[in-house]
Amino acid sequence: MIKIGIVGYGYWGPNLVRNFFEVPEKFTVAAVCDMNADRLRAAQLRYPSVRMTSDVHEIINAPDIDAIAIATPVSTHFDLAYRALRAGKHVLVEKPLTSTVEQAEQLVEFAEARRRTLMVDHTFVYTGAVRKMRELVETGELGTLYYYDSVRVNLGLFQHDVDVIWDLAVHDLSIMDYVVGEHPIGVSATGSSHIDGRAENIAYVTMFFESSLIAHIHVNWLAPVKVRRTMVGGSRKMVVYDDVEPSEKIKVYDKGVDVRGPEDIYRRLISYRSGDMTAPQLDIAEALRTEVYEFASAIEQNRKPLTDGEAGLRVVRLLQAATHSMKARGRLVDVSAAKVAHDSVY
Repeated sequence: MIKIGIVGYGYWGPNLVRNFFEVPEKFTVAAVCDMNADRLRAAQLRYPSVRMTSDVHEIINAPDIDAIAIATPVSTHFDLAYRALRAGKHVLVEKPLTSTVEQAEQLVEFAEARRRTLMVDHTFVYTGAVRKMRELVETGELGTLYYYDSVRVNLGLFQHDVDVIWDLAVHDLSIMDYVVGEHPIGVSATGSSHIDGRAENIAYVTMFFESSLIAHIHVNWLAPVKVRRTMVGGSRKMVVYDDVEPSEKIKVYDKGVDVRGPEDIYRRLISYRSGDMTAPQLDIAEALRTEVYEFASAIEQNRKPLTDGEAGLRVVRLLQAATHSMKARGRLVDVSAAKVAHDSVY
């Protein structure tokens, strides 16, 4: 039985507490921490057996707590996670892992040195739809990947501490990191802010790979509709993932182009292939519940979780590269190096 404390009971914290509380065969929710008294009272009414505190040190230093889940603003992630690891706790951190590459690297190294599990809450990786996309890529059903194209837009919610890339694109970057199996070497991003004193609310991020694969992500807080759609195109088949769709979130299309003819490019024939569309059956288990079980399994088996610190570091590296590129009006940023520094913009 793993005793866990949750730090942060704002937007995402209640979901974490509920899922940890509802798997009593793996976890005991020992404590919940939040600086807001009203939130703590709400949590206490729902979970009267759980102790509540506004002192984060009480949870981190508690000898009866084995693990800490952090659901606080990204600017606080590094300090809280580092202190929890130093206290010997296993740590689950809400996305993104940290606000800089250097901080993410330090957490990964420290967790390994302390032999503690460090996991990042890339929730979409644990959905049945995203796992199915990964399966289609791994089995070769899509063929050679040509592109990854994603749109994630809606009206609000404006964040006060991060721009739209760090708020919305982090989801698509974590999905891409899991599905594609290849890591970008260059990032170009553009964006704009339309509200005085606020960070960028619309952005376009393009990523380049060693292969001919190209990825593009569009995120926007000022869209009149909510769109959550990803397309992955391959040489054999193409897949569309629509997270807003209540059913058939994944559709696989047997469509593409075939090139026939001699080596002479002017004599080659291009034909279009249009076959059947299939909607595979998906695992409908709640993604966060699956993630909670993965956290427990990683701790029990002393292994790295699916979305470990390295996965979080890779995503933060792309986020930081995209931010630097956006500030430089789309100039290409090289992310193949271990770190992305300000002088890497060229």
